[in-house]
Amino acid sequence: MDLTQPDFLSFIDDYSYLIGIILFLVIVDAILKLITLWQSARRKQIAWFIFLALINSLGILPVIYLIVNRNKDKFRR
Repeated sequence: MDLTQPDFLSFIDDYSYLIGIILFLVIVDAILKLITLWQSARRKQIAWFIFLALINSLGILPVIYLIVNRNKDKFRR
């Protein structure tokens, strides 16, 4: 075994908790993004929809949208 090359399995063993945390954060970010995209589309807020769809803000922009629009009237038809 060459010591200059990292061993992938030992990397996974050493950082398995970190991989789990990152995976959890990615799933939470995806869920937040889907919820905010759905709400902005239903409310016909094109600018918010475009920003949310194109900008990856690691969950910050979806949380801002949900806070700003939480008290607005329900979806227009």
